[in-house]
Amino acid sequence: KGWYRAHALLKRVLSFFIFERVNIMGNKAITERNKDFAKWYTDVVRAAKLCDYSCVKGCMVIEPNGYAIWEKMKEILDKKFKELGHVNVQMPLLIPESMLEKEGELVNGFAPEVAWVTMGGRKQLDERLAIRPTSETMFSDYYSAHVKSYKDLPMLYNQWCNVLRWEKETRPFLRSREFLWQEGHTIHSSEEEAKKEANQMIEVYNWFHNEILAIPSIMGRKTEKEKFSGAEYTLTNEALMYNGVALQSGTSHYFGQKFSEAYGIKFTNKENKEEYAYQTSWGTTTRMIGGLIMVHSDDYGLVLPPKIAPKQVAIIPIGNDEEVLNLCNEYKEKLNKEGIEAYVDLTDKSPGFKFAEAEVNGIPVRIELGKRDLENNKITFARRDTREKIEEDINIDIVSYTKKLLETIQKDMYERAKKRRDELTFEAHNKEEIEKILNTQPGFIHAMWCGDIKCEEEIKQIKGCKSRCIVNEKAIDEKCVCCGKDAKYHVIWGIQY
Repeated sequence: KGWYRAHALLKRVLSFFIFERVNIMGNKAITERNKDFAKWYTDVVRAAKLCDYSCVKGCMVIEPNGYAIWEKMKEILDKKFKELGHVNVQMPLLIPESMLEKEGELVNGFAPEVAWVTMGGRKQLDERLAIRPTSETMFSDYYSAHVKSYKDLPMLYNQWCNVLRWEKETRPFLRSREFLWQEGHTIHSSEEEAKKEANQMIEVYNWFHNEILAIPSIMGRKTEKEKFSGAEYTLTNEALMYNGVALQSGTSHYFGQKFSEAYGIKFTNKENKEEYAYQTSWGTTTRMIGGLIMVHSDDYGLVLPPKIAPKQVAIIPIGNDEEVLNLCNEYKEKLNKEGIEAYVDLTDKSPGFKFAEAEVNGIPVRIELGKRDLENNKITFARRDTREKIEEDINIDIVSYTKKLLETIQKDMYERAKKRRDELTFEAHNKEEIEKILNTQPGFIHAMWCGDIKCEEEIKQIKGCKSRCIVNEKAIDEKCVCCGKDAKYHVIWGIQY
């Protein structure tokens, strides 16, 4: 018996060193985050097998691990949308040029990014067809044919689809030519109802980022210069990445009657008078996966908050002992029954390799169990976010303990991200202070603004610093950070992806 325990201990020690060696090898593949953030980001994407480059420049192959995260995002958001009364539809991919040009601001805003279809088979088309960069035109065309009376309203539609925008510089998830998203398009009988919809949907995105993705975000209103082309105003959800660069993470637009007037969307109101309808649109994209990586991940690979992780618990048996395997499968069944996504890794790989694989893929909790653990009545839990190992009694209530651990990880990840964001949030009272901050460490910069676009453009000359959003917060100064005139708005500024 003593020899067996010594042998088992030796196997466990060897497994540990194999695990550490795999991690060391992995670190050679993953650049250190604090040395080269851009390279680190790409390395994590590749190491976790989230996406790969394709033969089409600027377009990515979303691999199973990446698509599983997007599916989880879709599942949670789609449920929320439907709870609020929205239904899913599908609009055409192609948009006739004459249709796109009906709303001047929209076509001017997207002109540099539109890809065109000019041939059908071997025949030249009579009219060019745009591959959708967004779908306001197609929804408006549909509404013009189907909205006749106030009784037809509201129409609360959403579609999950792909779009194409001819970006000059691309980066996996953050900015690719083709990407996946959802775009909500709603139409209403009153200004009040449409504005309420726009506000409600930006709050949904804010909830999703804070509560599900564990990414602290800020809601605000875009300036006139930065609003969506064709919108009366744009509401935005802004997040800050680990390196201090901002990421726009969902927008909601109030269109008023702009598109209704352009596309002739009229209805008879309750007073039997004809008027134009009021519209909104709102959307978020696979860019959120990039945000997850840049806020939470580390030099060992992907780190996922439990609420968005497709696989939440990896159960790794050490050795092929039948009793160990049976207990691992029992754990999996109990956890799955309670809605916790757990799996047993039965692949023909070393325990150390399995540990490293679960780690680089961002599985929130790892459970390790071997014959020696059974003899000592112990079970080991490993947290992905802190890489901490915790030994517990083997008779522990596996479901309640794991649930509590996942809740703790979710909360801790949010608090760490918030702490990091707060550390990288600054105040500036003149242009010199903005420049000093950006030269030292980018982040969110609170500063007052007079509302003049000339000042906004002048600030942009400082390392491309843009207004992220106007916030409804207490003024930090009476004067504009740029020109020194009376300030009208409290704005958050920053460098963006």
